[in-house]
Amino acid sequence: MLCFFWGTLFAWANGGRTTISLNGEWDFDQTEKAFPPQQFTRKIPVPGLVHLATPRISQYEKFFKKPEKVEAVAQSNFLDQDYTPMYNWYRRHVHIDQSLKGQHLFLTIKKSQFVTTAYVNGLRVGSSMECYTPIDFDITHAVKFGAENEILIVTGDRAWLPSEAAGGTDKEKVHYIPGIWDEVSISATGKMRVDRILFLPSFAKKQVTVKTLVRSMYPPQMLYGSKTQDACKIGIRIKEKSSGKVVSETTLEGKVLRDNKTYFETTIPLEHPQAWTPDSPFLYEGEISIYHQNQLSDLYSVRFGMRDFSREGKLYTLNGEPFYLRGSNITLHRFFEDPDSQALAWDREWVKKLMVDLPKSVGWNAMRICVGIVPDFWYDLCDEYGIVLQNEWLYWQHHGWDNQIRKEYMNWVWSDGNHPSIVIWDAINENWNNYIGNSLIPELKQLDPTRIWDAGYMTRDHMGASDEMDEPHLYRTPSLTYSKELKQYVLKRPFTLGELQKNWSSSPYILGILKANVPQLVNEYAWIWLWRDGRPSKLTVDIYNYYLGENATPEQRREFQAYWVQLETEWLRSERFIGGILAFCHLTNNYGFTGDWFMGNICTLTPAPVFRWFRHCFAPVAVFIDLPDRRYAKHLEPLTPGSDLIVPLIGVNDLNKKSLGRVKLKLLDQQGNCVVQQESFVEIQPFGKQLQTCTLKLPQEKGGYLLIAEYHEDGKPEPVLSRRYLNIGNVASSFTDYFDYQLK
Repeated sequence: MLCFFWGTLFAWANGGRTTISLNGEWDFDQTEKAFPPQQFTRKIPVPGLVHLATPRISQYEKFFKKPEKVEAVAQSNFLDQDYTPMYNWYRRHVHIDQSLKGQHLFLTIKKSQFVTTAYVNGLRVGSSMECYTPIDFDITHAVKFGAENEILIVTGDRAWLPSEAAGGTDKEKVHYIPGIWDEVSISATGKMRVDRILFLPSFAKKQVTVKTLVRSMYPPQMLYGSKTQDACKIGIRIKEKSSGKVVSETTLEGKVLRDNKTYFETTIPLEHPQAWTPDSPFLYEGEISIYHQNQLSDLYSVRFGMRDFSREGKLYTLNGEPFYLRGSNITLHRFFEDPDSQALAWDREWVKKLMVDLPKSVGWNAMRICVGIVPDFWYDLCDEYGIVLQNEWLYWQHHGWDNQIRKEYMNWVWSDGNHPSIVIWDAINENWNNYIGNSLIPELKQLDPTRIWDAGYMTRDHMGASDEMDEPHLYRTPSLTYSKELKQYVLKRPFTLGELQKNWSSSPYILGILKANVPQLVNEYAWIWLWRDGRPSKLTVDIYNYYLGENATPEQRREFQAYWVQLETEWLRSERFIGGILAFCHLTNNYGFTGDWFMGNICTLTPAPVFRWFRHCFAPVAVFIDLPDRRYAKHLEPLTPGSDLIVPLIGVNDLNKKSLGRVKLKLLDQQGNCVVQQESFVEIQPFGKQLQTCTLKLPQEKGGYLLIAEYHEDGKPEPVLSRRYLNIGNVASSFTDYFDYQLK
């Protein structure tokens, strides 16, 4: 039973928790057996994986091979090892001040892989198989106060991860690099401390639900009749992060079970809340103070935002309005095995450019954290600058036992649930799991009802009313890598690139997407990947050879990729009942099965041509040409010279205000000369779709032409472009006989 008191019951005080950061340089070495090295011969940064050790680890070259040629391969089995698994030992010495004696100290490792064990001054303080959530070890009994203390942390190899661990495999990874990959610290508190905390907003109701687990450090009951619980008072305060102004506060009191965690929950009002949106990412700070025996025992704070993310019919909503997700994917754990990755994942400026600056420059508002989550500060950046996230656990192939999956997923929600940028929890990638979908997700939804859950390929057929969304992966290029039978199937039914309306009725699978009654987030598409040097990826060698030939140049492949992805994006955005589209992929391993949108060394984040076209096909308001491509399509006949061509146009508007403007159609010959031009007025309603047609008289001269649609929206300085290649009367046309439009 809890007693609630509105108003301030006691004074707020500074202190309550002392935190010692252990980030920085550690001693490091590896052993083949489960015994620490006799001496440490290397240094390593924390956070950071073992490939950052100096001098380099002995097997570095096995982890980071740069292939001389691309091999068409469909998947990898990490158990086919080409290296010797090792134990990875981190050592750090830290002085613990005498003033902390009498406090209770915990060692916190935010994320570490795989199987982490810690020792303090030679005493084992704990072990954990969790790889993606915080690990807390009580080290009070092992600490020497007023003296230097040795912290020793050892991680193992992915192949040694216990069967029960909730850590799936990624069949497109070859090596799983171990190490401590998020922050490490020691915290000191009184006998009661905040273990986990959630500030869950309701913008519509103008209130915040606060959930917390309070950890008691009193020993458990040893003798019959001795105490089992103790009283505490909990103060809750909400401040504006930018100004520090207190906007709401309350207190409550209750009993905490000894040597255990006790759950508390309350809801407090927040008058005149400011909404968190991608355009205005306003943040609050929530503080929890725990008082015991009239003394401040702990003070802990988190950031959060006031936003309501939900669904209405087949659309997502943000703060009550339709909200279309536009963006891409981050596969950080694949990037970890990229030879150029180095320490970039922990470089704040590099991550900000990757996750915020570049996405916003092309009209993206969302990102999927795919097959494995990211260091905590990545989420902080998205909170601060306004990028919404689908946050996906590394669960692709089946791995883990139900009880351990529940434990780790619960910790995941408690740990990451304050980030307003995270709007979708993604439990599974391209798979099905009855326990997760039908038992665990409903339970997790009780803990955090402010977000939507995605369960991979599970739909209403598998989950009933618990299904909140689906994630169809619409790859339209021929999957030529897998089998001769599949190759023949897709070649007989080619995707008509550039045809928008008709492609929505091209197969029973796509018709099923349209008939579904929950939001459809196409968070993977564009099976047309390149490595950063312009070579095809492992999964796309046959595709580029089919369309361009084996002797195509990197420049030709990049232009083809840019065109293909642009037209696929237009197709997906032309259907207003698709809740969001996230192209695959914004960051991955350069020498892997897929590819990302960059050229050269990834440290510079130099966009490839495909990325430059994103600002047109992903523009919140755009007008698209609804005509099939006739440059690369091998199954379409040329157009008739001098004929009238009906050009369907589709206008889309993701915003809550009407768009007015003019669309200019321009037909360019092989030299880029405009041979036909036409202009018409366009009006697109809020969150709407506008269909209209124009008629063009085609030239008599045979050849390859480029049709450009420029949408000049009133008040905007630059037009949004759509394009189609047209083959007019040229039966023997080559894919090079066209004008390649270069963006400024």
